[in-house]
Amino acid sequence: MTGNEFRFFLSCDINLPVTFRIERLEGNLPQSPASSELDTSTENRNAELHVECTLYIDGAPFGLSTKTRLESSGYPYCWNELITLSSKYRDLTSQAQLAFTVWDVSCGNGDGLVGGATVFLFNSKKQLKAGRQKLRLWPGKEADGTIPTTTPGKVPKHERGEIERLERLVNKYERGQIQRIDWLDRLTFEAVEKIKEKESSRSDNSHLSLVVDFCSFEHRVVFQESGANFYAPSPVSSTNELVTIWDPEVGRKNPSELKQLKLARSLTRGIIDRDLKPSSNERKSIQSILKYPPTRTLNGDERQLLWKFRFSLMSEKRALTKFLRCVEWTDVQEAKQAIDLMGRWETIDVADALELLSPVFESEDVRAYAVSVLERAGDEELQYYLLQLVQALRFERSDKSRLSLFLVQRSLSNIEIASFLRWYVAVELHDPTYAKRFYCTYDMLEDNMVKMEAGENGDEDGFKLWHSLVRQTELTAQLCSIMRDVRNVRGGTQKKIEKLRQLLSGLLSELTYFEEPIRLPLAPSVLITGIVPSESSIFKSALHPLRLTFRTASGGTCKLIFKKGDDLRQDQLVIQMVTLMDRLLKLENLDLQLTPYRVLATGQDEGMVEFIPSSSLAQILSEHRSIVNYLQKFHPDEDGPFGITAQCLETFIKSCAGYSVITYILGIGDRHLDNLLLRDDGRLFHVDFGFILGRDPKPFPPPMKLCKEMVEAMGGAESQYYTRFKSYCCEAYNILRKSSNLILNLFHLMAGSNIPDIASDPEKGILKLQEKFRLDLDDEDSIHFFQDLINESVSALFPQMVETIHRWAQYWR
Repeated sequence: MTGNEFRFFLSCDINLPVTFRIERLEGNLPQSPASSELDTSTENRNAELHVECTLYIDGAPFGLSTKTRLESSGYPYCWNELITLSSKYRDLTSQAQLAFTVWDVSCGNGDGLVGGATVFLFNSKKQLKAGRQKLRLWPGKEADGTIPTTTPGKVPKHERGEIERLERLVNKYERGQIQRIDWLDRLTFEAVEKIKEKESSRSDNSHLSLVVDFCSFEHRVVFQESGANFYAPSPVSSTNELVTIWDPEVGRKNPSELKQLKLARSLTRGIIDRDLKPSSNERKSIQSILKYPPTRTLNGDERQLLWKFRFSLMSEKRALTKFLRCVEWTDVQEAKQAIDLMGRWETIDVADALELLSPVFESEDVRAYAVSVLERAGDEELQYYLLQLVQALRFERSDKSRLSLFLVQRSLSNIEIASFLRWYVAVELHDPTYAKRFYCTYDMLEDNMVKMEAGENGDEDGFKLWHSLVRQTELTAQLCSIMRDVRNVRGGTQKKIEKLRQLLSGLLSELTYFEEPIRLPLAPSVLITGIVPSESSIFKSALHPLRLTFRTASGGTCKLIFKKGDDLRQDQLVIQMVTLMDRLLKLENLDLQLTPYRVLATGQDEGMVEFIPSSSLAQILSEHRSIVNYLQKFHPDEDGPFGITAQCLETFIKSCAGYSVITYILGIGDRHLDNLLLRDDGRLFHVDFGFILGRDPKPFPPPMKLCKEMVEAMGGAESQYYTRFKSYCCEAYNILRKSSNLILNLFHLMAGSNIPDIASDPEKGILKLQEKFRLDLDDEDSIHFFQDLINESVSALFPQMVETIHRWAQYWR
């Protein structure tokens, strides 16, 4: 983050429950007068305390109160208990308050009220409060959530002492608002503790305080309601208030700290470091660091720990990317030693090599090492990452980089890689910032391919191979010309179809039979020989996309859709991720019958899509009333479940599970019954991905894109088939979580692309994607989490929660 940027989250985007931790009670409990008169033995008996927490929205209680466990261990009373409310951050208003009341149940006479305090969740700047908050209790008063409250937990300014001032500074430090300087921080905290001990020993310090730790996020959370919400600027005050301004020195490297760091990491200690072994606690810390997602930045202590034990970590391949993050690359000697160690490190996996190509790593030696790892990958695996590798050219230091040379060389031995590389680069030639770099790669590909001799790649020489790829562009140009002519025809869709067939049979008859076969851009291994006019048509939509049937050299046909006026690069990315996830699931012997059809953007506003014979759920429900009736038409079985074959139902259940998990992880939005398609063998799949990473044009989107008709086709939410569906979902979710680093790295490489939902805020999009994996949970907890997610989605589809049903029913319309 640069010095002139302020990054934040909006409260309406946080779909997480309100969470905070009740830590402890500070101060001396007042002695009950009743107990001292009636029974002197109560003086030796510890109080039994619990805290009652209630959320208030705009002065009215919202939801049920939550209570902590009883604590009777005596002073200090420490609960350290995490409280999770049913309400979510996105549901809060700017006037939301939390009321805390401490009760003592040891009295036994019903009069156990100790005190209460109320605190606003948002401060005066509409920012969500975070970190540790010390709330002063009002003795003998139950917490009041009205506005204004009679039990404010915030200590008035005129009563604040040195302790309160220091605690506010410590809270800012813990939230990352004060720069961390390790050696200076230790001295500071020692002085703070001494001041606290001195203040606490004072006899006039009789206030009771409750310490509550609020949830902290990576960036500040600013209040905003769903939809447009504009705030008027704060009026300029004429009083002597302090104004927060930006200090240009904040964020710069401290010379004293740099000196201390160099002394601690002196290269003369290299001989000693070779024999250092981490203790059990240090080993636990290191293992915890190695599990961090690639998006997480290491702090000073973590970087120091990895550097200290760098020699003992060389056999741990997962540790290399984390080690390279802790290197001070501006120090020539340190960088030199790091590169030497990198060459002797245990070889990393391809997923980690992709991380080294991200914009985080600028060293040419590191990026060259990543390419050397990619050279070991096979052609099939390389094609899964080719789109991102082309985007990674933006982060290289030169136009003719090691990465671009590698991509060109691999293309010379595989025509499919060559074809896709050419299209991926050609689409980026219009990027004003990096056009020169992509032109350079394009020229290298052309020069090297033309020089190839016959026999190196099949029976064709390099010139003919390159010419076969150029003819793909000529074909798309002719298709664009056809679309312009067809759109100019007045009348309905039928007249436009007649015009299309007339053009293909008359003026453009050369498209009916090609002089030479052309490699199909969607699948370069397939040779097409011409278009079949009688089987070509036009879809009824605003852009009038063409549905074309091509003859193939093998005697068959293939169908595709050609679009002009629509940016398909986002669809291309989503389908690539679906294809990759399908492969990851199959590697774990889980085939969920997905339909990863092919998509290729041939320009900024044009492209091809593989045509899959299918019907939309809207059409099926209109004609057959239910999915089961539709499947019975193609796969009837009187003895099978719901009158269809068991295999067909199993295929339907598996495909529903696969796409439910994938659309949840990728945050696919704008789902409706027209972009959910069903094939006659029972395979369901999604199309049209204009909104990803949590964006959705419709209000109140459900957490999972699971419509009521899909659940009914499985026999309802109580059937055994629905239970099997949930089992497939949880299994697929855990398998994909194992490959979260690979998926996150691929999206990180797309950070510089012009794909709309990524280009708007790449960092926020990647963090949203990371959030969906719930990397803080183990496999068992993640199963419970995903089952709750499914239940939350389905419960709103059936008559249980009237308001939510109404909202989500509107979504699916």
